[in-house]
Amino acid sequence: MSARSTGFVIEVPAVPSIPVEGTDQLFPVRRVYCVGRNYADHAIEMGHDPNREPPFFFQKNPDALITTGEFPYPVKSNDVHHEIELIVALGKGGSNISPDRALDHVYGYAVGLDMTRRDLQAEAKKMGRPWEIAKSFEDSAPTSVLVPASEIGHPSKGAIWLDVNGTRRQTGDLAQMIWNVPDTIAYLSEFFTLAPGDVIMTGTPAGVGAVERGDEISGGVEGVGTIEVRVV
Repeated sequence: MSARSTGFVIEVPAVPSIPVEGTDQLFPVRRVYCVGRNYADHAIEMGHDPNREPPFFFQKNPDALITTGEFPYPVKSNDVHHEIELIVALGKGGSNISPDRALDHVYGYAVGLDMTRRDLQAEAKKMGRPWEIAKSFEDSAPTSVLVPASEIGHPSKGAIWLDVNGTRRQTGDLAQMIWNVPDTIAYLSEFFTLAPGDVIMTGTPAGVGAVERGDEISGGVEGVGTIEVRVV
């Protein structure tokens, strides 16, 4: 269909989406919110206080989510790090959602990687600038298929891990989140009107580190699934 026939002045971009496990259906992605330093041991390794402070968020572009099994090493960086995370996909939206009703808004869960140009992030921090140049580049969020909560429930504990070339790099437990999923959704909804299609990346445990071209990354979240990605 041409741009002229749809009323738009250019071709309409494809809708970013995540495949739903066991079906030919897709979950359309509206926004991607990421929670920073949501595991105490990761906060410590990044040089910060692990005590429970209000969460902070940054965003990735929806089309950063990829399910190709490959992560193209980005330009303008020589220090790209892996961060394994539980992904939460919302099927319902709202504002000022209460923590005790927050899980009613979740459609499903996936396993994702928040790939980070750590050298560019360090420069941004030093100058008090936003992180998008380090976090929101193309293909920066490799993602597994999405599993509906109706099939697996709402995981609040369970192992989360990542290996590079068969060597364990990251390990933790969902129960170690400083802000759990219901509290994260509730807090975020105080500042944004959440909507179906919104995705939340919930933070990473300790052990983040650099990857190189040719590396094989594998990881998972107990009860949710696994992910395998090759750095190209």
